[in-house]
Amino acid sequence: MGMTMVEKILARASGRPAVQAGDTVVARVDMNVLIDLMFTRWPDPLTIADADRTAIVLDHAVPAPSVVDADAGVLARRFAARFGIDRFYDVGRHGICHQVIAENALALPGQVLTCTDSHTCAGGAYNNAARGLGPVEIVSILCTGETWYGVAPTIRYELTGALPAGITGKDVFLHLAGTWGDATNHTLEFGGPGLASLPMNDRRTIATQGAEVSADFSVFEFDERCAAHLREHGADPDFTPAHPDPDAAYVDTREIDLGALHPYVARPGRVSANAVPVPDVEDRAVHQCFIGSCANGQLDDLRIAAEILDGRQVARQVRLIVTPASQQVYRDAVRLGYVQAIADAGAVVTNSTCGACFGYHMGVLGAGEVCLTASTRNFRGRMGSPDAEIYMASTATVATSAVTGRITDPRTVLA
Repeated sequence: MGMTMVEKILARASGRPAVQAGDTVVARVDMNVLIDLMFTRWPDPLTIADADRTAIVLDHAVPAPSVVDADAGVLARRFAARFGIDRFYDVGRHGICHQVIAENALALPGQVLTCTDSHTCAGGAYNNAARGLGPVEIVSILCTGETWYGVAPTIRYELTGALPAGITGKDVFLHLAGTWGDATNHTLEFGGPGLASLPMNDRRTIATQGAEVSADFSVFEFDERCAAHLREHGADPDFTPAHPDPDAAYVDTREIDLGALHPYVARPGRVSANAVPVPDVEDRAVHQCFIGSCANGQLDDLRIAAEILDGRQVARQVRLIVTPASQQVYRDAVRLGYVQAIADAGAVVTNSTCGACFGYHMGVLGAGEVCLTASTRNFRGRMGSPDAEIYMASTATVATSAVTGRITDPRTVLA
């Protein structure tokens, strides 16, 4: 019996000729990424396995909004200097870790990547077995270079067609989550004839959001579009992509016609089995709109927001907060005029950080407020008060709704 993409990656990483669902493997980790929150309770290892397979990204709380976060930065800098970790992304070179991973080609096809953040599955856009693990396991990997996985069964998503104007990867994911619900203890595999039309930013949004349906991994097939992206970002060419075998075993195969999709929105509380087309959602006024996070703070998101906001104004009762996913995205958006257009419309463009997405700083919600977000999660209390409500949608839907003051189908503006 043939293997899926993740099965091939885990077989290579564990030195086995083949693995299948139900196996347990000990795998060599190709890249282990530490974030600033790791250093708030830092065990200070005496040795590490390989500095070249280690990266440190300051992202969740930068520049430091508290003394605790400032002290974590001090420890991170000392640790990087002590062990000669060259892939250290301090304030000024910083960004949300998954964006920094993408910009620096740290997630390579056919390889294994680990990180403390739960949205590490973002690296699956590059045919990489990327998964978020707990801090203790990340420190263990730091010291040993290895970790273990239970090989999960795989669900295959066969993509056909091409996305219509105004529909993005966020809508693909919300359709998937609303239609099929949770994929707990499963791997998601994406491919098919529609993949070639899907931009890398949309692939990464979909892969990132795999965490919201509890998938173990969320992995895309490798193709020329992915190869071009990696070349553009200076990737080490010494990698071997993982292609699924024709007789690979899937527990389910599901087709998504990209051309038939609409804008979607997830209602408050959860994403899984809770997303509907925007025209079907209840009519709600919004107090805050947020565009950002590892899922939707990419340069294309700022472009979409700028195009919708150009010549328009954010509604007076709405706060629109836009957070670029990295310092590089911010710089590019300034140069291309996106920041100017967004700010002129009455929005606030912040420094790159996880910030408002996890309810820590620069956009925390108060009791009774309604937020429409293009970030990663919408559960109760995620972005601040447990008495706030969070709806989730694409950047286009969020930007449009910021102008109208209510949850609005972006096609009404794009037309």
